[in-house]
This record gives sequence, C-alpha cells and structure tokens, in this order.
Amino acid sequence: MADERPIIIKRIKKVAGGAHGGAWKVAYADFVTAMMAFFLLLWLLGNTTDEQKKAIGQYFTPTLAITDAATSVSVMEGQEQVMDAASGTAAAEVEVDIEEEGTGATGDGTGEATVEEAAATPEGEKPIDAAEAKAALKAAEEKKFEEVKQQIQQVIAESPDLSGLQDNLKIDQTPEGLRIQLLDAEKESMFASGSANMDEKSRRLLGLVAQAFKNLPNKLAISGHTDSAPYVGSDGRTNWELSSDRANAARRVLVENGVQASNVRNVVGRADTDPFIADNPADPKNRRISITLLSNVQDAPAGQGAAPAAAPAAPAAPDEPPAEIIPPVNVEPDSGG
Repeated sequence: MADERPIIIKRIKKVAGGAHGGAWKVAYADFVTAMMAFFLLLWLLGNTTDEQKKAIGQYFTPTLAITDAATSVSVMEGQEQVMDAASGTAAAEVEVDIEEEGTGATGDGTGEATVEEAAATPEGEKPIDAAEAKAALKAAEEKKFEEVKQQIQQVIAESPDLSGLQDNLKIDQTPEGLRIQLLDAEKESMFASGSANMDEKSRRLLGLVAQAFKNLPNKLAISGHTDSAPYVGSDGRTNWELSSDRANAARRVLVENGVQASNVRNVVGRADTDPFIADNPADPKNRRISITLLSNVQDAPAGQGAAPAAAPAAPAAPDEPPAEIIPPVNVEPDSGG
C-alpha cells in the first residue's frame, strides 16, 4: 500500500465568448454604415450642380451683416443681407466672419459682434454710409419720376384731341415729390365757372396722367386752387369750398382710372392762397389742380448725417418701368361735388 500515488484531477474552466464573441458584429455594422454614408455622399456630389454646391456652402457659412442706415446688426446663418436701392441695386454691404473663440472683431469669445467692431472692418472694407444709401435711393426715385414725366408728355403729344392741352400741363420735381399741375387757360378751363363738374377733355387728360403712376407705391396729395376772383354761392360757399370740391372731383377721376383709393394721402382746397402766377393773382392759370406723387425718401434733418434709428425703412421704388398709358374710352362725365 506504500506504493499508492495520489490521484490528481485537473478541471479546466471554459469561459464562453472570449476572442470568438459577438462584439465584432457591432464594429462591422458601424463600418458598413459609414461606407454607405460615404457612397451616398459621393452620389449626391455627382448629381449636384456647381450653383447648388455654392449655395450649400453659403448656407453653412455664418456671416454678420450691417443691414440698414440705422446701423442695426443682424446675424444670418448663411443668408446674404443686403440693402436694396430703389433701382434694384444693392447698397454697400459689410460682412465679418463670426469666430467661436478668442477676442477681436467678434467679441470676447462669445461669437457676437458689436456694431462698432463690425463697422471697423480691419481688412479695409468700406462701412455703410447712411447718407450715401439715402442718396442712392433718392436718385433712383428721381429717375423713376422722370420716366413718368416723359411718358405723360409723350402720350399727350401723340393724342390729337389732347395735344392742345400741353401748355395746360406742368410737371416738375419738388422736395415733396413729382408735382403734376393741370392749369386753366384763357379759352381752356377744366371746370365750368363756379362748378366742380370737370369737362370731358380734362377728364381724359387726368385719366392718362393716372395710368402713368397707378402702379407706383407712392402716396398722392391732391390740392385744388382758384384765382383771386371772389366766389360766393347761393348757399354761402366760397373759393375754399369750391377748390376743395374740385380737388375731390380730381380724386374721383384718378380712382376711376386705376389709382388705389388707399394711395391718396390727402385732398385739400387752398382757394387763392398759393397762386401759380404770384404777380397776377387773377391770372386764369391760378385756377388749377395739383397732384403730387409723394417721395418715399425723406431728407434727414439739418446737421444729421444719418437717419434716426427709429425711422422706418423707406420702400424702394419698383424696378419695372411705368405702366403703359392707354387712353380711356367712353368715360362718363363726373356728376360734380
């Protein structure tokens, strides 16, 4: 029994998984997903035009733009910010890149820029000048008014039955806007004496004038004027009431010929207080209707180089040319005021 040896039993513990587990499947799935995304990107790039690629690049490029004469700042994500001039041209534009970290033109690491920092333009870019922007808008509007003036004069010259009224029509530009005046003459009167009933020829003339600016956004101011001859009606009416009624009759003719009623800002009668011929208050030309196409660009107060921040932006004049003037046909006479 002394030769008996101890029996040793070895038990090998097997661990499930190990190097042959399922973790590789997750990595392989990520690889396949990445490859699919990559080939999808290649397919999209192959089917995109250069203009679309540029637009996508601009969309993801943050910019900071000075937007108006009041020097307000607007942060746009990839969208261009411009100040449109009245003729469709863009005013000066200042843009600076937004940095996420650091200091300098974009603030103390906040990604926000102040007006002063943005207008500084360290790279030499020219900041927006409010006076220049206003001058560009004013010049574009004056050009549009000149086109309206020339079109009215041309269509009247080409109308045989109205060509004799050229001297009765005076068109000029004033600080308030484009002023169109219909004057009486010795043998040509728009209204019967002491009446607000407009004659047929004057109605046609005023209808042609209306068609020249009926599509413009500018407001209208209409005023009636008389000469110095006193007028006293049977009911006590004077030149004040007569001039007001005639101005209102002109308003009705304009509306009948396409002018929006909401575009008429005021209708006033001035009697003989503002004569056209100041040296001769009794001159027939002092009897007139004045229609002013008001300017949308107001001059800044003296001593100020920029418009106040609270002032609303002026609407730009339309880019399209004035509407074609078509003479009205079979217009019924006005019933009077």
